[in-house]
Amino acid sequence: MTNKLRILLVGNGGREHAIAWKLLQSPLVSHIFVVPGNGGTAALPNVTNMSTISASDFPALVQFAQTSAVNFLIPGPEQPLVDGIVDYFALHASQIQAFGPSGSAARMEGSKTFSKDFMKRHGIPTAAYANFSVYEEARAYLEGVAHNVVIKASGLAAGKGVIIPQSKEEAQAALREIMLDKEFGDAGDEVVVEEFLEGDELSILTFSDGKTIRSLPPAQDHKRIGEGDTGPNTGGMGTYAPTKIAPADVLEKIHAEILQPTVDGMRDEGYEFRGVLFTGLMMTRAGPKVLEYNVRFGDPETQSLLALMESDLAEVMVACAEGTLAETEVTVSHKSAATVVVAAGGYPGSYAKGTVMVLDPVPEDVVLFHAGTSLTNHILKTSGGRVIASTATAGTLEEAVQKAYKGVECIHFEGMQFRKDIAGRALRK
Repeated sequence: MTNKLRILLVGNGGREHAIAWKLLQSPLVSHIFVVPGNGGTAALPNVTNMSTISASDFPALVQFAQTSAVNFLIPGPEQPLVDGIVDYFALHASQIQAFGPSGSAARMEGSKTFSKDFMKRHGIPTAAYANFSVYEEARAYLEGVAHNVVIKASGLAAGKGVIIPQSKEEAQAALREIMLDKEFGDAGDEVVVEEFLEGDELSILTFSDGKTIRSLPPAQDHKRIGEGDTGPNTGGMGTYAPTKIAPADVLEKIHAEILQPTVDGMRDEGYEFRGVLFTGLMMTRAGPKVLEYNVRFGDPETQSLLALMESDLAEVMVACAEGTLAETEVTVSHKSAATVVVAAGGYPGSYAKGTVMVLDPVPEDVVLFHAGTSLTNHILKTSGGRVIASTATAGTLEEAVQKAYKGVECIHFEGMQFRKDIAGRALRK
């Protein structure tokens, strides 16, 4: 692509702020429109928030893109991808390139039953499982299993549709909540009941042009709201990268036996994967096993990983869209990165919105990535559950974590909460 990039970036989270921040470091990028954006993207140079357009209104997005001379589309969150935004643009605005998978490839995240069956077909190591769309059948199956289980709503549930029961009673209660009480809406029409895997979790984000893959360093997320991994699941309360859980030889094995076969299998089945594939893995005694696929950048993994990425993100995204990733290197710094998410009081339950925020200047090598914030008349307010995150890079993980918490000290709003033990297990080891 010789023209300067005029980008339409869809989303309003910390991930989108981090993507915009990283893209602006590229000489290829001239302007970014973020739909709807947040208080952080509003303050970036050469970025325009478009809060008047809905991220789910594809006709309006196409019309806006065409009238604004947009030539590159980046959908951030999973919902527009699963709903087929890339296909819609290919049909109605074929001159605009896209970084992201088709709707059929996005089923890898949109349906957990689909992705588990895919893994089974392609011999990709994962937990033993069974899929159900009839409550009574799932209930009977649960009665019969001896091992601990994880119960997952098959559809999209904003990162919260996974329940890890501690007993048979809890498992049956979770099943009722998902399938009968519709705790996660239509996402719970089907469920996956799978064996509970023991071990350490890690996330790998992999760029793909349908054939070639290039991965960023493995990161570790902290899903639960409370310290010591207690309390309910969230969208993610902090990350660090790289994690030492997977040494170089294990990462090579993951690439050869999981990541490349996944991308090859999707192409062989007729839905080539272009974009970034997020693979959640459990390092078990029997080796790495896939927990889930996501078809987009993770949040908050992206904040840590893009802070470490030295390559030009725009160049890599264009290579994925054009099928030339084999000619493009993805380089990362040898430093460590840590991200601490600051959430609204009450999250992941009900929480206040519209709380006024004040941000102090941050130390060097620290960036505040906004998520649930809005900027109106120069006043910054909270607008979501996960409000903002502090990301820091340093020569060691310990220093990166200390710096990230120094960044948190620069954030002020009533009721704010955050975990004080991000990367704690890694530092103790």
